[in-house]
Amino acid sequence: MVLSCASPCIQGISDPSTAESTAVRINNELAAQISDPSAGNSTGRFGAFAALSMHNATAAAAELRRTVEELGFLGALVNDYQQSGANNDTLLFYDQPEYDIFWSTVIELDVPVYFHPRTNVAPISTLLYTQAPWLRGAGQEFAVTLSNHILGLCTNGVFDRFPSLKIIVGHMGERIPSDLDRIDKEIARQKVLGMPMLRNVSSYFETNIWTTSSGSFSPALLEYHKEEIGLERIMYSIDYPFETMEDGKVFLDELEDELTEEELRKFTRETAIALLKLDG
Repeated sequence: MVLSCASPCIQGISDPSTAESTAVRINNELAAQISDPSAGNSTGRFGAFAALSMHNATAAAAELRRTVEELGFLGALVNDYQQSGANNDTLLFYDQPEYDIFWSTVIELDVPVYFHPRTNVAPISTLLYTQAPWLRGAGQEFAVTLSNHILGLCTNGVFDRFPSLKIIVGHMGERIPSDLDRIDKEIARQKVLGMPMLRNVSSYFETNIWTTSSGSFSPALLEYHKEEIGLERIMYSIDYPFETMEDGKVFLDELEDELTEEELRKFTRETAIALLKLDG
């Protein structure tokens, strides 16, 4: 089980200095917890994704390197955009050229970065959801905001500049694989505006992007995404504590009638073992 700091974690800290020091403290605490035999990890039960302050790409790269090389972490998890500014009204997205030094380090370390949703800062939340506050959170808000970030990575050419980059997106890809045909067709029209993306979004789900089932326990949806992006791009995940272990188990029981034994092994174990470079 790969553990990480719950959303928004460091991405919810606007002050760069506080964010960087808090990330170091959290990563050290997480490293101690997952290596504690009393926590049941004497057989390597737990791994970790690093928490990172994304205010400064160079500092984020240095902390990622420390956690991977010194603490044995398996990669990093970022909770969508980094809020910044005195009034929390500056949003930092990692699809801009100033983050290339960070992505270069990710490539060098050969680890994945997991993109997880976060609650929006007040200006966005107020503008978009005051009229329907029940759309905040996992039902709508999370997928809308994070899918924008993932599509930004694609359209701003991050995967073209870093063709071996590995990104994980939870919640069955935040709905992107469900609409790839329309996304590809409509975004292709933006190339006349100087869009730097060299390929199309679908192609990056073949080479750079993996998804997980976290919080999306629908056999029918899994079957559809299996046809759209391939089962080898989808991994089993629960999203605890936001989802329950019990519901995750019910989902797996249902899949016994939907997937072959080989497919079930790939979905629950083998893809993750290969991506995270575990020993099995």
